[in-house]
Amino acid sequence: MPNGGTLTIFLQSTLVGPHSDEQLVPGMYQRMSITDTGVGMDADTLLRAVEPFFSTKETGRGTGLGLSMVHGLAAQLGGCFHLESAPGKGTQADLWLPVASAPATSPRSNPVALRIEMSPLSVLLVDDEELVREGTAAMLRELGHEVTEAHGGAEALARMARSDCFDIVITDYKMPRMDGAELALRLRETRPAMPVLLITGYTGLTEDAPGLPALPKPFRQHDLARAIAQLVDPPSLTG
Repeated sequence: MPNGGTLTIFLQSTLVGPHSDEQLVPGMYQRMSITDTGVGMDADTLLRAVEPFFSTKETGRGTGLGLSMVHGLAAQLGGCFHLESAPGKGTQADLWLPVASAPATSPRSNPVALRIEMSPLSVLLVDDEELVREGTAAMLRELGHEVTEAHGGAEALARMARSDCFDIVITDYKMPRMDGAELALRLRETRPAMPVLLITGYTGLTEDAPGLPALPKPFRQHDLARAIAQLVDPPSLTG
């Protein structure tokens, strides 16, 4: 909505029957509908809107992963995600999630214990998306680590060339010009012992970057702490 508009968020409990158009398992669902009065999407854009890394934004303004992650997460949870849009008529996004039949159970692992047992590290964090990078950096600093940020592979290599203080490199996978896998391979040439952790929402990573440790998006602070510990200090994992 470049010129402003109205954003409507609607939430309701819905009973889905056996002949639902949404092809959902019959049962109770929470349906969240988000409607805007923006420019909308044409048929070709709408058809590809949930494809990983498809974006109509210019380079550096979006990854094309947002709708893809929502779509994938909804399906993983037994729900679905549906988009309706037309040029000049705005967009409606419907998210269907099944209602839980039992209370959530507490995880067995103890994030606090894991955090205390990890030694502070010097982390080089690489991500071209500033907001995502800042969020990950905040998680790392809360865990007690020192964080140096780089907005791309070239800057990361330059920082590595100037300093020997880094204990681990954490990099986004899908970045312009040099992706995380290429960065990891370049680092192996000069710092073969340097641990490198890829963070990604790309499901085809195992084919494009075999053998590289990866943390799938979205992740929690505890997931990030555990992934780091597995690379730099496996015996410290007790949670």
